[in-house]
Amino acid sequence: MTAKIKLNAASGGGSFSLQAPSSSANNRVFTLPDSADATLLTSTTATGKILQVVSTTKSDTFTTSSSSFTDITGLSVAITPTSSSSKVLVTAVVQYSTAGSGGSRQAGRILRSHAGGTSARAVGDSNGNRIQSSFGSETSGGGGNMKSATIVFLDSPARTDEVTYKVQAAAVDGNDFKLNVTVSDSNVASYPRVASHITVMEVEA
Repeated sequence: MTAKIKLNAASGGGSFSLQAPSSSANNRVFTLPDSADATLLTSTTATGKILQVVSTTKSDTFTTSSSSFTDITGLSVAITPTSSSSKVLVTAVVQYSTAGSGGSRQAGRILRSHAGGTSARAVGDSNGNRIQSSFGSETSGGGGNMKSATIVFLDSPARTDEVTYKVQAAAVDGNDFKLNVTVSDSNVASYPRVASHITVMEVEA
């Protein structure tokens, strides 16, 4: 016999009963906190559930030499939250390369846009003239290396209309920012082509 907890409804007030397991080998212990009340969740409780997942993968290449943030075409995803209280978990993997004589710096960020406007998400604090970014790197000595940036953050859009998350890149020193490809991109097996992606998940708050 399985242990049971039973709630009995009644017009004048319900009752509560416990039914123990048939064997002492199956004993179970419920521990309640002594410093606060506790809430028991049921199997239908929505808190923390993933309500929907939307993902985009970009397998082709993209290049920009602009020192200003530029949309990476094809690396965006749109989601329409079912509740204004929902959170949106955003994950992105951006794979890129760059090279420049004497060194170069690159930056990228997540931009959220909707009918109410746009705003950068998951970026560093403002400090002087420094560029606020979600990820960045520096290449010194004129060499070029492939890099992989991973961004994971929980956003609170607080709305139920469509919200778009996109990745932007900036070649801060004017040297090319190249997505999904090596600097020289020679047509031999040792020069890979890769893919980048962005995924959003609506989480019930």
